[in-house]
Amino acid sequence: MSGHSFHTVDVFTRGDERFTGNQLAVFHDAADVDADEALALTRETNFSECTFVDRRRDDGSYDVRIFDPAEEIPFAGHPTLGTAAVLRELTGDDPGDDLTLNLGVGSIDVWVENGERGDEYWMRQIPPEFGETVAPDRIAPALGLDTDDLAVDAPVQSVSTGLPTFVVPLASVDAVARASTTDPAYTEFIDAVGEHNLLVVARGGVDGGDLHARVFADYAGVPEDPATGSAAGCLAGWLVEHRWLGEGPVAATVEQGYEMGRPSRLRLRAERGDDGGPVVEVGGAAVPVAEGRLL
Repeated sequence: MSGHSFHTVDVFTRGDERFTGNQLAVFHDAADVDADEALALTRETNFSECTFVDRRRDDGSYDVRIFDPAEEIPFAGHPTLGTAAVLRELTGDDPGDDLTLNLGVGSIDVWVENGERGDEYWMRQIPPEFGETVAPDRIAPALGLDTDDLAVDAPVQSVSTGLPTFVVPLASVDAVARASTTDPAYTEFIDAVGEHNLLVVARGGVDGGDLHARVFADYAGVPEDPATGSAAGCLAGWLVEHRWLGEGPVAATVEQGYEMGRPSRLRLRAERGDDGGPVVEVGGAAVPVAEGRLL
């Protein structure tokens, strides 16, 4: 696998600021990199995910594999947008053209919009699937919180747009800051419900956002993630389903990663589609950081 070139990019950055958002390494022409090698490279970077671009098809779409430190995964948000950003720069494709990535969950289209501080990359995720709800006294210990820290006007619920996530609404930004998965109760909870991200969220923010969130994925070797596009899509669908920001379509900015020193901003849009289910879009900025070659 020597000789492969790669780029690193920060995704869901705070505007055009490097060293904010979530880090990603994109390996090019990687069809000959097998799963064990891809997993080893992902662990070597110490990033939450890496992507491996296998080939460009005749229709212009790209086959892409995503790995976290534990395994290959069918979908993740910041790797999707970050890979599209790198491919756009490498190919010089018109930013007005959609770019399609063929992932484990299927094909995801990515497009570019003008944001407040430059280009933003957007994707429409697959329709969210809503799963079980969990009582406050069951989830609170897993997060090192009291039941009083949970919001009372919406349920804790499993949602998936490719990766399952429990959306956990909290009563305050302070409760979000105090959340922790170091107690053995976290492992007991994940063992009982299966592999899930845990997204804690409160209304308001510390940097002008509409919502303040953190995401924990210890089971995948990511104790805390600075920006999680897949979980943001789950949150967007959940917001529409439970009207936590009011009736009608949702358009919100989510702060994440602030407790880690990696401030991130994720844009959400969601509304009910023709079939009554939520249609979810997630976007954000992407900033190139470095490029190199495997020796």
